[in-house]
Amino acid sequence: MKKEARIDLGPVYFRPITLEDTDRIISWRNSDRVRRNFIDQRPFTRQGHLNWMETRVAAGEVVQFILCETGTDRPVGSVYIRDIDRKNEKGEYGIFIGEADAAGKGYGTLAAKGAVAFARDVLKLHKLSLRVFADNTAAVRSYEKAGFRREALLKDEIRKEDGSRRDLILMAVLFPENR
Repeated sequence: MKKEARIDLGPVYFRPITLEDTDRIISWRNSDRVRRNFIDQRPFTRQGHLNWMETRVAAGEVVQFILCETGTDRPVGSVYIRDIDRKNEKGEYGIFIGEADAAGKGYGTLAAKGAVAFARDVLKLHKLSLRVFADNTAAVRSYEKAGFRREALLKDEIRKEDGSRRDLILMAVLFPENR
């Protein structure tokens, strides 16, 4: 994908992530609001992000975008497709809305729809999956609106720092046209 490429989604758009986004990504990922919905909740570091960019994004195992508001070009979140497996034609979707005032505006649903189209039309995947905490009902609804369907419920899958456990839902969308 060309660096100047932009994917328009109406009130928001995707642009490719760059190293200049590092400080923003670190700040977003370390906010309590964002981190509580990540499976890996350890503090996110600069070195961890740079390693991700150098070994995963540069290697093509991950396609990552910055989600921006169309009217202002303000970055508000990030979307990625990770663990891209060309042999099995699948990948895993992830998103976070980093700016608190951008949450609840429908951007996540638009982003998920855009990622589904990108996975189907550009990456030519057969399956795009995701993992979401079962108690994150707003995200589950958003993913369903974008075409994802529940495939499994994993009870007590993730142990939190306080010792309590959270259930995970596995969701996916299939693209039979890409067989």
